[in-house]
Formats: sequence, C-alpha cells, structure tokens
Amino acid sequence: MTRYVYDFIEGDRSRADLLGGKGANLAEMTRLGLPVPPGFTVGTDACRAYLATGSPPAGLFAEVDTHLRRVEEQVGRRLGDPHDPLLLAVRSGGRYSMPGMMETILDIGLTDVTVAGLAARTGDARFAWDSYRRLIQMFGRTVHGVPAEEFDHEWAALRATAGPDGPDAAQLRDLVSTYQKIFLRVVGHEFPQSPQEQLRQAVCSVFASWNSARARIYRRREHIPDDLGTAVNVMAMVFGNLGPDSGTGVAFTRDPATGLPGVYGDYLPDAQGEDVVAGIRNTVALPELARLDPASFRQLTGIMATLERHYRDLCDVEFTIERGRLWMLQTRVGKRTAAAAFVIAAQLVDEGLITLDEALCRVSGAQLDQLMFPAFDLAGAPTPLTVGVGASPGAAAGRVVFDSAAATAADGPVILVRRETNPDDLPGMIAAAGVLTARGGKTSHAAVVARGMGRTCVCGADALVIDPQRGEFTVGDRVVRAGEVISIDGTTGRVYPGAVPVQPSPVARYLAGELAPQADPLVAAVHRLLGHADAVRRLGVRANADTAADARRARALGAAGIGLCRTEHMFLGGRRELVERLILADGPDAVAGALAALLPLQRADFTELLAAMDGLPVTIRLIDPPLHEFLPPLHELTARVARTEASGRDPGRDGELLAAVRRMHEANPMLGLRGVRLGLVVPGLFAMQVRAVAEAAAQRVRDGGDPRPEIMVPLVGDVRELAVVRAEAERVLATVPDAPAVPIGTMIEVPRAALTAGQIATQAHFFSFGTNDLTQLTWAFSRDDVEGSFFGAYLERGIFEVSPFESLDTAGVGQLVRLAVAQGRATRPELTVGVCGEHGGDPDSVAFFADAGLDYVSCSPYRVPVARLAAGRAAVAAGTGTSDSR
Repeated sequence: MTRYVYDFIEGDRSRADLLGGKGANLAEMTRLGLPVPPGFTVGTDACRAYLATGSPPAGLFAEVDTHLRRVEEQVGRRLGDPHDPLLLAVRSGGRYSMPGMMETILDIGLTDVTVAGLAARTGDARFAWDSYRRLIQMFGRTVHGVPAEEFDHEWAALRATAGPDGPDAAQLRDLVSTYQKIFLRVVGHEFPQSPQEQLRQAVCSVFASWNSARARIYRRREHIPDDLGTAVNVMAMVFGNLGPDSGTGVAFTRDPATGLPGVYGDYLPDAQGEDVVAGIRNTVALPELARLDPASFRQLTGIMATLERHYRDLCDVEFTIERGRLWMLQTRVGKRTAAAAFVIAAQLVDEGLITLDEALCRVSGAQLDQLMFPAFDLAGAPTPLTVGVGASPGAAAGRVVFDSAAATAADGPVILVRRETNPDDLPGMIAAAGVLTARGGKTSHAAVVARGMGRTCVCGADALVIDPQRGEFTVGDRVVRAGEVISIDGTTGRVYPGAVPVQPSPVARYLAGELAPQADPLVAAVHRLLGHADAVRRLGVRANADTAADARRARALGAAGIGLCRTEHMFLGGRRELVERLILADGPDAVAGALAALLPLQRADFTELLAAMDGLPVTIRLIDPPLHEFLPPLHELTARVARTEASGRDPGRDGELLAAVRRMHEANPMLGLRGVRLGLVVPGLFAMQVRAVAEAAAQRVRDGGDPRPEIMVPLVGDVRELAVVRAEAERVLATVPDAPAVPIGTMIEVPRAALTAGQIATQAHFFSFGTNDLTQLTWAFSRDDVEGSFFGAYLERGIFEVSPFESLDTAGVGQLVRLAVAQGRATRPELTVGVCGEHGGDPDSVAFFADAGLDYVSCSPYRVPVARLAAGRAAVAAGTGTSDSR
C-alpha cells in the first residue's frame, strides 16, 4: 500500500520533492537535535492524488491517526482531551518556497469542551478563548471561504470598545459565540466540535490551496511547475502569546538586503506568528531580544550559526518562545536581493564553506542584469499614472516627446512616447533617455532595440491614449502634454508623473571602468565571480553592434567580437534618400549610380567598426529586411499624395514613392522579398556591401590593424542560394588588394535551413542561428502581432511558462538547433557555430546553447556581462569548471 505520512525524524532535506521544502527542513533540524515541536508531514504525492480525484487517497487518514498517536506520546497530551488538550498547527509546504500563497491553520483541536482544559492548563482563560477565536476565524476563512471581513468587522468592534489591555476572557468568549453564529450562517452548519474532523478538513484545505488563484499566479511568475503539489506539515502547537516571556519572530543569518553579516530579523513579544504578518503591533529589532530574554537570544544565535554552517548558505528561520522555551518552527535557504546574492556567495568562499564554482552557481544572470541598471529612489514617489510591461530595465526621466525628430532636436533628456515604434524611430530612440509605448511586449521592436542600446523601456501601457497631432496622451482623465516630465521604470513597468530621483548603479559604473573592483563589497563580489565565470567558461560571448560606439561599449563590457552587425541600420536617417534612389532607379545605370553613392558610406561605417574591434571577429550581415521598410508607410504616402493632388499640384517624388510602395506591397513581407532573396533579385546590392567590407578591411591592414571581418548571408533556405551569393562575394573580394581572407557564412533562421544544414555547410564557413526568426517561423508566430493578441491567454492557461521569444523553446526550436549543429559539423568538422538572436543574452537559453555545443553567443552590448556569467555557470554545471577553486 502507498505510504503518505512521515514523522519529522524520518526525513531529511534531500527529500524535498516528497516532503516539500518546509517538511524536509523540519526533518533536517530534528535530525540535528534542534528544538522542533513533534510532528509529521503528509507528502506531496497525497496532494497530487487529492487534486486528481477531489478526495483524499484511501488510507491517508488512518496513517495520519497512527502518526498523531506518536506525537501525543511525545508531548504527553491527547488531541481532544477535555482536561489537557493537544493542539495542532497545520501548514503547507511545497517543493519551492511560495511565501503567503497557500494556507496555514493554527490551534486545531479547540472546541467548546477543550477550550476550558486549555484555560486550566495554562492558567490563562483569556489566552484560551483568544486561541479559540483565532481557530474559528482561520478555519472559517481557509476551509470554508467565509469572507474575512465577516470576522474582521466583529473583531475591530470589540477592540474599539475594550480596555487598554485589550478584550478580557469574557469578552473573547462572547466573540467566539458571535464567530460561531457567523460560521453557521455562512457555511450552513455549525463549527465542527470533533478535533479529528477539524484536522481532516484542514489537511484537505491545504491541498486545495495549491490551486488557489494567488498560488497559480505566483507559480507562473516564478516558473514553478503546476504538477508538484504541496506537502502538509502537522506539528504540536507552541504558543508565543502566553505573556511577556513568550513571543514569536523571524530571523536571518545575514542581511538579506545587503548580504552583510550580522543579526537581522524581527521579534514580537506576547504574540503568535500571524500577528507579525498582520501588523497588529510593531515588532522590535531582533537584537532587542538579547535584552528581553538573554538565554533564548544566545540559544537562537547559536542555532542560526549551526544552520548556516550546515546549509552553507544564508538561512532564515521562524521561531517561537513559549514561557522562556525556544522552539524552531521553520528554516530554509533564505530569499535575498540580487546584491546580497553576490556578496554572500563571495563571503562564503572566503569563509571556506563553498568553492568558487559553487558561488558562481548561487548567483544568476538575471540577478546581474538587475544590478546593472539604475533604479528610482521611490521614497516619496508619486502614485503611478499607469503600469505597462517592464521591457528594458532601468530608470529614466525626461520631457515627453511624440516623434523621433523632436527627440533628436531636444535639449536635455526626453521620453519618446509612441503607440509603437518602427525602424524610423531609431534616431529618436538613440536620443531619448527612455521609450514608452502603448502597444507591444517584451520582444516588440521597441523592447528589443531599447535593450540593445541599454535604454529604459516600458511597452504595452495600454491605458495610454496617444494623440501625436495634439501633442498629448491621456490616462483616464489625466492629460500629459508634450514637454511635461514623466519617469518610467523599465523593471516594474510603472510610469510616474514628474521626475523621480534616480540612483546610479555601482555595478554598471564598475563594468564601464568608472569604479575600481574594490569600490564596495558588492562591486568586489561581482568582479570576483564574473572573473571566475570567464576563467571556466567554454562558450564565447560576442555582441550585436551596428556602430563603432556600440562596438567600443561592448568590448569594454567583455565582448570577444561582434556576432551580428545589422547593416540595414546604416541605411536610416539621412541615407534613406539614397535607398529611395535605389528603389526608384530606372535601369542598370541608375541602379549602379545609387549603389555607388552608398559604397563610401558603408566603407566608412565598416572601417570604424573594424577599428573598434581590432583583432576580434566582426560578423557583418548583409541587408536583411525588405526594401519597402525604407519607404514611408503606404497610408501616410496615400494621404500626402491625395492632399497634394487635391490642391492641384503635382505630387512629384511622393507620387513616385507611392507607386513604388504599391508595386512592392506584400501580404506578408517578413516571408517575402528579403534577405538572400533581395540580394539575388536586386543586382549589385550584396556586391556593393561585400566590396565595402573588403575595402574597409584592406584599409585597416594598410594602417597596421588586424581586421577580422566575416560576411553573413541572411534567410538562406537552400544551399543553392548561398552558393550563388558566395561565388559573387568571392569574385568581389578577389578584386580588392590587401583585403584579408573573409569567411562567408549564413544565418540559420529558416526551419528548412536547419533541416538541410549538412548541405548548407558545404558552402558555409560558419553558422549563426537567428533565433528570433527561427522561433517565428517554427511556431508560425508573427512576433509583432501575437504578444498583444493571445500570449496572455497562453501564459494564463499554462501553454507557455515563458514567451518563446524571451527564452528559447528548447523542445521545438532547440531541437532544430541541435540537428543543424550535428549535421553541419558532420559535413565540416571545423564549422564555427554561434547564435545572434535575442536569446543569446537570456541566461536559460545560454545554458542550452552551451550544452548544444555552440562556440559563442552574441547579444546586446549591455547583456554581455550577463551572458558571460551564464556561460560560466553552464560550464560548472557541465562539469568543466574548476571545482576546487577558491
């Protein structure tokens, strides 16, 4: 028969999957001989069975009764004894900590009969009736859904009329009677007078709380699987509300905010645990316990030292003191801020408790990401105007502008506010301190570009009604006009009126070379752990950079080259007119003239880029997007031409552009004339870019540099496409004196390319996975459309745990990556393989790419340190790190 229940002494912390985190740690403390109240744990498999059928599994409560008798023997009291009753606490405890998300019920076992026995044993009738009041209130709300305000109203009324010492025993007895009437009225039957029935209902209620709305929301946010279930911990009650020599508290072995050593926590005399949470009275700082109860304080700090050495990590504990006797109710490896995570990890290495490899695994890329961006000092901050999606972390304040021209012309910081952004907005995004859009999500154009530039960005603030013509946006009845100052928080998505003060990040200043590694404990810890990640990682880290300034920034942040230079970004701004000339060119001579005008500009761009990354690889992608993206939108041109014609004037160039846009219109341009197809259809376009690369590299050689350009062909789906482009590129390269050897490779971003990678590798010196498009084409998603339409529903229903554009879909897209790597290297063993999509900076995706055998990842410059750290963690997890490093 399946076993479901385990005494604390039977478990240990390695059995958290079965016993839950809380139960496993209670078992561990029991084994260490620490003062834990006797009890037992109902395992997670019982919860899963309950959730599957709606009923407790057969034999469960017979087991519970057996283990309950052992607790009764240890305590010397019996559940339901009218003279000296045992009372029980029933607490949830899943595999992963979900603080406050599930249920706890205290004082199980109190009835109209046993309450008198508790009063007699403790000599405190007021305490006994107050405990009974707490049980009915907690049981009614948790087990039967009685609205909390039903009880709260009566409790508040009583406290308002009670004396300075609070309600007396008689008043509390009357309140219990009132609570029982509320229970009967709302639930339909009387409060159960059988302690065994109270226990059974409490256990089932904790099981059911696993699927409460707040628990499900928390799991989605924390990416905790829904099928784990919770354990239930049942232990003998101990009471912190038995007078001034009793109390309850929470303590940390180090400061969870900064990581610094010391005694941190809160204590509340003469109180139970829920009083701390409810904030009924102000707590005192934990060191005050040394004055109130020196013996208990010494015992507690000794236990905390024992636990930290045993767990080799920051621990938090919950404890109760009952009439001078200390009891440990819970311990766990404590949650901490990102800053504390780095500081504590480095300290524990110095203390000899963990190795550098272990320290590296205790911090994450996401935590480092948090530490790199500035944050608002929210003391006294105003109420937010609205909340959107925090798409690119950071804090920015500036005057509102509604178009790119205003942003670039502005004197001082601005926030660019748009319904959504497009490539035309790039100059404004560069000029702005931050970007705010009404539409889009974390992988929208605004989000991706802003992250790449390190700009703060909030997207999807759909409460904004933006009217660029009037120069204003509204949120409800609040109007914000151009020139007014707002502040945006790219971490939380909050949008504030006015200027909220910003605190600079010392970690970002250190990474930029502005602070010494010894500037403070946090900077020193980041320096040490990031250095160790660099020492152990196999995976290289490059940057996606399109300008020399981006390249220099990326190099300063530790990038070992450029994995993606998007040349189409070089055609924006004032150069758009040259692209328009190319599109409107009538005949070969006109095309050649337009390309000749672009050549020196491209050459100058590439010369600067190669100089900034001298000695390191620079992968230059030939133009990818369809040419129509460089023209004004169809609706805008149509309206402009119509207005001109209505006034009797010749639309001139606008008319030509409108005809070109209509001629080039595609139902789905992302699947149309772009990438390699564009190079094959527009004669000389790719050849011009290849010549610019070759001439730039040759000039750098003559100047004594060490240029290492690589040419990447986008959107290849068939080896014959690549063969034609490669042959043309090599003919051009051969005509440029002093040009170094230039490898030619391709992006793997079309599923067919992944499936035929063995053939494509015959023509490619390298592969680089464009995981943004590969994800779109594998899922048949348009990234710009689906996030606002159904991604929310998919996340809500658990179809996605996280957007596949944020973290790589390893089960689908990831298998195409593995297949292409294997096939490509089977054909060309020396094939270099990287990734240049946004996933290259996502820590979870970086771990996958390391396991899949890629040589490097490429990401936005500001994500380079995150990728370096993630690559080091991946090496340690794979067993390639130096496990005894200190």
